[in-house]
Amino acid sequence: MQSETNDLSYPIGKQSQWRAQFATYNEAAKNEMINDIKMLPNALEIAVQNLNEEQLQTPYRPGGWTVHQLVHHVADSHINAYMRFKLGLTENNPTIKPYHQDTWALLSDTKKLPINISLTLLHALHTRWCQLLVDIKPEQWERTIFHPDLKKELTLWHLLKIYSWHSVHHTAHINNLRERMKW
Repeated sequence: MQSETNDLSYPIGKQSQWRAQFATYNEAAKNEMINDIKMLPNALEIAVQNLNEEQLQTPYRPGGWTVHQLVHHVADSHINAYMRFKLGLTENNPTIKPYHQDTWALLSDTKKLPINISLTLLHALHTRWCQLLVDIKPEQWERTIFHPDLKKELTLWHLLKIYSWHSVHHTAHINNLRERMKW
């Protein structure tokens, strides 16, 4: 269940609290979290619908990324997420490659390309990713990846929770900005 907060950084609460009732695998929880990921491309597209260039260049919070950067960030993040799942399914506790999201948000593709490029990418990526997620067998959710920045192993089940939250979290940033600005 979503918990809404007044914190502009964490409008649905922190990731560590997201879907806390889903600590262990169950089919209903899996389906709910996969649905969050499945719905992200459409939800994000609706969230940015009819925003003009000035609005797209507005930070979702003081000191935060612009809406434009945020959309590209979600695509970058979810490409990495998809690869993390594939590595976790095909290798024994692989060490993943972290990336510096803040510096990625400053690269030329993020600055110069319109957000529809990342929205299109997300539609295709999420179609493949959700098919992969649906077909993971119950015992495979306990497979792990090693995150060197966190210095710990994460199960695929934990990754599902992270990216379920991430999908809803960033969409809420844009929707909350629109509400605050009365757009």
